[in-house]
Amino acid sequence: MRNKTVSYRVYYEDTDAGGIVYHANYLKFAERARTEWLRFLGFEQSKLMKENQILLPVYHLEIDFISPAKLDDLLIVETQLLELKRVSMKMRQVIKCEEKKMASLDVSIACVNLGKKPTCFPKELENILGQIQM
Repeated sequence: MRNKTVSYRVYYEDTDAGGIVYHANYLKFAERARTEWLRFLGFEQSKLMKENQILLPVYHLEIDFISPAKLDDLLIVETQLLELKRVSMKMRQVIKCEEKKMASLDVSIACVNLGKKPTCFPKELENILGQIQM
């Protein structure tokens, strides 16, 4: 339950004129995978916002582009939790194609209230995250 993988096909709209995935689209693939990871754990971001009045924005991101993904590639995004703190977490996401690493992202996520002030994770989410922390 630590890792969650999601797959995405590279479409024409994801590429530049040379048929290579445009660099910003790796961020979109990773964002979608983080959302699915939370959903896999039983937490939808829309419900966290409505029921707990919290948001989970990215506040720091490091990305290494290793190999270019191309049109029609089937990408696998692996998401794992590296570190959990009271009001933030750090995740690693690896984007692969046929077991070849295409990009690696270290993403820091804050937990903030609707006023954009840091706040603790809801207990239910904190407990589950605590169980899967590396």
